[in-house]
Amino acid sequence: MKTKAIYIFAAFSLLLGACSAPASDETAGKEDEPEVTESAEPAESTSPQADTGASVSTDDYTLKEVVVLSRHNIRSPLTGGGSVLDTSTDYEWFSWTSNASELSLRGGAAETMMGQYFRKWLEAEGLMTDNEMPSEEAVRFYANAKQRTIATANYFSSGFLPVADVNVEYHAEYDTMDPVFNPVLTFMSDSYAKAAEAAIHEYDDAIDALAPSYELLKDVIDYEQSTGCKAGSCPVFSTKDSVFTLEQGKEPSVKGTLKTACSLADALVLQYYEEPDKVKAGFGNDLSIEDWESISKIKDVYSEVLFCSRPIAVNAANPLLKEIQSELNQEGRKFTFLCGHDSNVLTVLAALDTEHYELPQAIEKQTPIGCKLLFEKWLNQDNEEFVRIRLVYESPDQLRDLSMVTLDSPPCSYDLSLTDMERNEDGLYRFEDVMDRFSETIAAYDQLAVDYAD
Repeated sequence: MKTKAIYIFAAFSLLLGACSAPASDETAGKEDEPEVTESAEPAESTSPQADTGASVSTDDYTLKEVVVLSRHNIRSPLTGGGSVLDTSTDYEWFSWTSNASELSLRGGAAETMMGQYFRKWLEAEGLMTDNEMPSEEAVRFYANAKQRTIATANYFSSGFLPVADVNVEYHAEYDTMDPVFNPVLTFMSDSYAKAAEAAIHEYDDAIDALAPSYELLKDVIDYEQSTGCKAGSCPVFSTKDSVFTLEQGKEPSVKGTLKTACSLADALVLQYYEEPDKVKAGFGNDLSIEDWESISKIKDVYSEVLFCSRPIAVNAANPLLKEIQSELNQEGRKFTFLCGHDSNVLTVLAALDTEHYELPQAIEKQTPIGCKLLFEKWLNQDNEEFVRIRLVYESPDQLRDLSMVTLDSPPCSYDLSLTDMERNEDGLYRFEDVMDRFSETIAAYDQLAVDYAD
């Protein structure tokens, strides 16, 4: 508990500083990690209420349970000094508040406020009482064994249950990948590898379409004038040099421009979240929201190419799908918080055959930093069970400004749709239909061994 208290104190020292700082974005200068954010001009600012996806109403229902699959909140870049971040630009990156790949102080403050928002939402829906001390079986927190996921779960739990002694589970050695959250290919055969790579190449047009994003990224970081590039150590950017690797027990991977550009775009977008001065966040470039979306598109396509084809998604998401289904059927459970990564959210949604979406008020259009995938169980007046599936995430302005998210100023919410599944008149899915989709998707993993037996 002492360590957790230090976490919270540090994060809210940052929050208090943000609240007392001048309102202008054009002050001071720092640079941090990649994730999205927007800012102050009225023309660019958008309401978190704009586009909410599918039309859903829960006015005549009672909330029974919520299972959350969360992406960790704002972190530092995955690689530190001496990496591609340093060799590809001579600009000085933001002074990160955490070690490489770890949750930043801003990420901790933002996540604590998200926990507070969820608490007030569940109290308003009658699922929780004020300052509830839930029973052990009612609430569960389970994180991947990485610092950024454990810390995210701890920060969220502190806002969500501020007076309760919350146990955040992690079931692997610290700083390793828990098999439940590890999006690796646990089934492999030669014929499967060929089919999976063929599915990956269906995204070739999406990679080709990144050419303008690559050019913008190079201009922003002054790539071709960097010491590394002048020394010949930096590759020429191309949309045609991707080499994919699919191996049993490993994540799908790619070499080439897509990987290099993703690392740089990741750091640049995270820097935009952290740096108060938007021009400094863009290394002296006054970038529009459309520019930041273009840069972040590199990250979106990278993740979609590697994880969203169905042969890969049903393989990589299998353990996590089982975990979510189990939680939705756990007797006495009211709230579950599973904390992982963008690849976890992507593979779960792709495996369940979710209709394509692009999130409004977000630079990352599929899995914004800190986003929460919610599976909500609702009861109608006849005690029949229904499910709402949506993503909840903070807008760029909310992340940059560390704005309080409340019932009056909520985070963004976007309702997702499952293909070939009917909704009721209020836009909800029957619980049995959703469980059947889980079961079919989990069974599809076992079918891989039949379909791709060498």
